Parts: sequence; structure tokens; C-alpha cells
Amino acid sequence: MSTALATAVDPYILPLPVPGTPVVLPQWISSSNSQLNSAYQDPVWSLGPLIDNPSSPAARIFWKNCPVPLREQMKLLAWTMINGRLRPTLLQSRGPRARPRTSPTDMAEKCREWMRLARWLHRHRVTSLAACTDSEWRAYAHERLNNSSNRHYAEKICSNLTDMWAFDQLSARPAGISRPPWDTEGVDDFLPAEKARTGGENTTEPLDPQVLGPLLIWAIRFVDDFADDILAAWAENRRLTARAATNKATPEGMAELRNLLLPRIRSELPLPTRRTNGRMGPARFYIGGVTGASLNQIDRFGRQHGLSNLAEQRPGPCPLQIPVTGRVAGQPWREYLDFNEAANLMQQLGTAAAIVCLYLTGMRPQEVQGLRTGCCPDPEPTADGTPGRHLIRSHHYKNVTDDDGNHISAGEEREVPWTAITPVVHAIRVLERMVPEGELLFSATHHDFPSHRAFNGALKSESLNCRIDSFTAWANHEAQAQGLPDQVIPEDPHGRISTSRFRRSLAWHVARRPGGLVALAIQYGHMRTVLDARTSSGYGSRSRTGMHSVLDVETALAAADTAARLRDRVAAGEKISGPAARRALASAATTPRFEGRIVPATFAKKAAAFLARDGVVLYDNPDAFLICAFKQDNALCEPDPGATAPRQYACQSGCGNTVRTDTYARQMRERADAIDLKAAFFPQRLAERLRRNADNFRKMADAHDATAQTAEALT
Repeated sequence: MSTALATAVDPYILPLPVPGTPVVLPQWISSSNSQLNSAYQDPVWSLGPLIDNPSSPAARIFWKNCPVPLREQMKLLAWTMINGRLRPTLLQSRGPRARPRTSPTDMAEKCREWMRLARWLHRHRVTSLAACTDSEWRAYAHERLNNSSNRHYAEKICSNLTDMWAFDQLSARPAGISRPPWDTEGVDDFLPAEKARTGGENTTEPLDPQVLGPLLIWAIRFVDDFADDILAAWAENRRLTARAATNKATPEGMAELRNLLLPRIRSELPLPTRRTNGRMGPARFYIGGVTGASLNQIDRFGRQHGLSNLAEQRPGPCPLQIPVTGRVAGQPWREYLDFNEAANLMQQLGTAAAIVCLYLTGMRPQEVQGLRTGCCPDPEPTADGTPGRHLIRSHHYKNVTDDDGNHISAGEEREVPWTAITPVVHAIRVLERMVPEGELLFSATHHDFPSHRAFNGALKSESLNCRIDSFTAWANHEAQAQGLPDQVIPEDPHGRISTSRFRRSLAWHVARRPGGLVALAIQYGHMRTVLDARTSSGYGSRSRTGMHSVLDVETALAAADTAARLRDRVAAGEKISGPAARRALASAATTPRFEGRIVPATFAKKAAAFLARDGVVLYDNPDAFLICAFKQDNALCEPDPGATAPRQYACQSGCGNTVRTDTYARQMRERADAIDLKAAFFPQRLAERLRRNADNFRKMADAHDATAQTAEALT
């Protein structure tokens, strides 16, 4: 069957490429992608035309790594994978997570694995993929997979190798590679013994609190206190540099040059210097910008007076004539800002803003890297004049596919925006001053100080990790210089501070507030119902201190705090009411108190067991002015089967799990009074609705007063 006929009969079979055929066919390139396309004959293939995610690193395929006898067959397989789609019949057998087209990064990884096999075949004198039979597959799997670090990674290797056979079926000129035996017999017998998994998002350790505390202090300090000074220093640095580059040689410029440098030379004072290529020399652009002398005049003056040697002997600062407004412990953080440190300070400022955004939004690193100017507009005030919440509207990228299940590199705008608290808003505003309008907030080009070399997309994760290392070192040096030893950032016991670890470092107060789990579900993009079911194989299933255990520990400690507060209130003479009052008192009497203790890793299992005690765990809900002694059968909030916590946002009156204290009754009356005051400023119908709400609060408080009893009467 001819190539054209085969393509017409089977739309999944691609026509044969020729040497000049593009590596990525036009139908797979978005209109906004401007990256250069490679040709089939090129020794290096760029997958850039497929990459629209600004945080994705460059993906390339280097054909020098493939043995010559197998190279043409491998190139056709790779080209077919890049431009083809796996058949639906094959995908059905692979489960719901299988995709007809994967990401460019995944494609490049597959090619590297295929070339590893090609090199093995070449060493064993196999010169055709058709000669890779069952025995070769088994021998290669035994050697390759036994060296694999873990079972999960070995399974991924098998999947990548199976794709060789799958894409060979879509070629107009199949190589005839045989189907791997694990795809017909099952993969389990080919995998190494189960070991603890390492790497990946789900095994990422949260940052140690003793590290995160001072790190966040310095990051917010940069954004709130130092940003104006740094941005002004950078603007002055750019102004002086531009002036020096364009200065014409004039007598006035030479006179100013002599006035600046001759007194320093004669008095043996430090000279304005700059380190270049490991050597100290005169700061030519600073001197030219300050004096108006041309660079040629500075060079001639330097040769006449031996300025290069003097600079090595007497290096000095290049102070900028801008005011210093930032403070540390009430004192200016600098005597002056230096021309030479402006670029480094801009880099540290961008890193500080990244740290704030990574930690205080709950975004994944690639979501932060995809932010653009204008993503967080100032909100309109609400009807009663109070400020609205800042929301971040941007893209998310994980598991985003089109209607056909193909990976979408550009991601899509998140349906539910992220909530931005004040430090995040400040960080975004600073970043918007660092890059042009409409640009990525972490544009790799505009964060390349001072060169602004052209790069694609945003700063990549490894670049940000290196900048966080630099920021930590800078902050520790500054903490010592400023006499703030308590703000030194210690080494994290789990290793390097990386972008992926911030999202894991949940703020405890979020999960421990009523509705906090809902806030986590919205902000972090995950549902607690999935986490409670213990069925998720994704974000929640970490091998040691996973999201399950983090939430369990936080929830257990919050419940223990609720029990302790109830004990304290009844001991102080408060009365309690509600159908679950006796049960709550019994639970409060036996629940341990946690005060200022360090929670060890082993506490996670105890926390899960603590929460599983149906009917005796107390959940505070100040928004509903009650305590829930959660018992699954009594709950009117419709918890999922097996849930160990109520839906606090769906609390219903008349529930058999409710408990109320005198404190809550008093707070309900205070809320009612506040609503009545607000109602006076609203239109009639809305005011009537508000007053009815206030009356309901008073009725519930009256009902408490009428039925409340002391602890002695109930026990």
C-alpha cells in the first residue's frame, strides 16, 4: 500500500517526511509561538514550537547520541511521536490518565530512553529495530530495570519503551519492532522490588518552620521596605550607564573627570572601582555617568595616571546620589546604595517577590512563573464601602488537555482565581515595576540584570532555585552585618530550599480555621473529600509526611484546642446547651491539651486515629457560633461516607451534633447589634432582610439561655 493511500485509509498513519520536512508540523504550533522550527535533516531537533508554557525548559533531541545504523529508524519513530496521536483503542487499555499526545518534555524523555536502548542494541550488534525480538527485550529489561532506583520509575521506563512499538504502528514505513513482552504479560514481573519512592512532587518535604520564618521575614522586608530604594538605584544605574555610553568628548567632561579623580589620586583615597573578569579596575560607566566624560577620555586619563594599578591597590565604592528610605530595626539599611550592587539587588528583589508569591498563594511553581502584569487588579469596593479582595487570574498547567485528550502546553485560565493577601499584592506590584506592561512577571529576559539577554519565557525552576540560594546567602550576610543573629536563615534539615517545597509548607492557620479546608481546596486546587478517602494517588499520597498527614495533624490539634477551650469555659462557670452537650463535656474531659509542644513525624498516625473516633471529636465553628461534636449519623451537613470531619461551611440548624456556650450566645447578640447598625444604611428591602437575620441570632441566643445548664447538672 502506498504512503498516500495508507494515510487516506487510516488517518492515524502519517506520511513519510523528507529531509526538509519541519520537525513540528504546522497544525501543532500555536499562533503565539515564535520559536524556531527544526528540519528533519538537522542533527538537533528543537521542540520549542510545541512549548507555550513559559516555565518549561527548552526540550531538544540530540541525534549524535543515537548510533548511526539505527538513527534513521529512530528519527522516523520520534517524528511520528511528535506529530502523531495514539489510537483510542490503545489508550482505552492504558487507563484514564493515558493521553494521545503528551508534553514536549515527556517526548524528549521518551527519545532519550529510546536512544539508550539503541546504544544497547548497537553494543550487542543489533543493527535494525526489527531485530529487537522478545529475547532482546527481556535481556535489556533485566539489565536496565534492575539498575532503576525505584519501581515507579521502572514502570515509566517500560511505558516509554512500549510507546516505541505503539508509534511504529502509526508510521507509513514501520520498522517492524516487536511488542514488548511486559505489554502482553503484565509489567509486574519485570519491575524491581518495591522500595520507598524518592523524588517527584508527592515526596517533596515541606520547609522547616525555623527556615521558613526568617526566609519570609527577609523576603517581605525586601518587598515592603527595600523595593523603592532598589528600584530607584537601578533606575539611576541605568541612567548613568546610558549617559556614559553616549557621552561626547568635551573639555567640560574632562574637567569634571579631573575634579573627581585627581584629588583622590593625590590624597591616596579609594577610587571608584568595579570588578571585571576577576580583576579590579576603574568603574568606567559610573565615572562617565557622573562626570559627563566620554569613555575614550576616561581610558586616556587612566593610562596617563596608571588608574588600573591604583584601582587594584585602592578599590572604593561608587555611591549613588539617591536617598535611602528603607529601615531595619529602625535604622537605615544602607548608608548609600552603590552603582555596582544595583543589578544584584534587583535580582534579590525579584527572588524575594518570588518567595512571597510561591509561599503565600499556594500556587505551583509553574503557575507563579506564568503570572503576567495586570493579573491582580485592584478590586472595586463592595456595596458597603469596604475594600474587596484581591484576586489573581492566571493560568494553570497541570493535566490541562483539549477535548481530544491532547496535552495543552499553554495551559488554561484557572476557573477559580487565587486569593491574594496583602504581602502577595505588594510583591506583584513590585514585579510590575520591574517588567514592561503585558510581560511575564518573571520574564527571563527582563530579570537578566543588567544584560537583558533574550530568553524564552519565564525564569526556569532551576534558575529560581539558584537565586533562592543566593538570596539566602545575601540575607544571612546582611543579618550578621545588621546585628540580627535571630534572623539568620539556617540550613534546612531536608536539603536545598527549592521552588517545589513552598507549596508543601502549608500555613497551619488556614487548615485550622472553620472553612479552612475549603479554603485549601479552593486555593490549592484539591478537595479534602478526596484526601479523606485516602484514594488519591496524586497530590495527597506522599510516602512520609503527605498532605493527608499534614491536614490530619492540623485538624487534630485544632480539635484538641477546642476541647481545651470548652473545659476552660465550663470551669469558669459558663453554661452549655445543645443536643450534644453531654457528649461534648465527656470528650473535653478526656482530650489531651497541646501547648507549645513540637509535633514529631510519628504524630501523624496518632492524629488520624484521634480524628476517627466518631462522636467524640470537637470542631469549633465560630462562624456558626457553636461547637460540633461530630457524629456521622447525626450530621445534617451531609458529610461523605467515611468522613471524619463536618462540612463546617454547610452547618445546619437543628443538627444533633451542636453545642453552644454562654460565650457564643453573647457573641451572637453582639453580631445581631452590629447587623442592625449596618441595616440603617441599606435600602429598605435589604435592611429588612438584615434585621431578620439579626433577630434569628437573638432567638438562638435566647434559646441557649433558656436551655443551658452547668457542667455539674449535665454530668
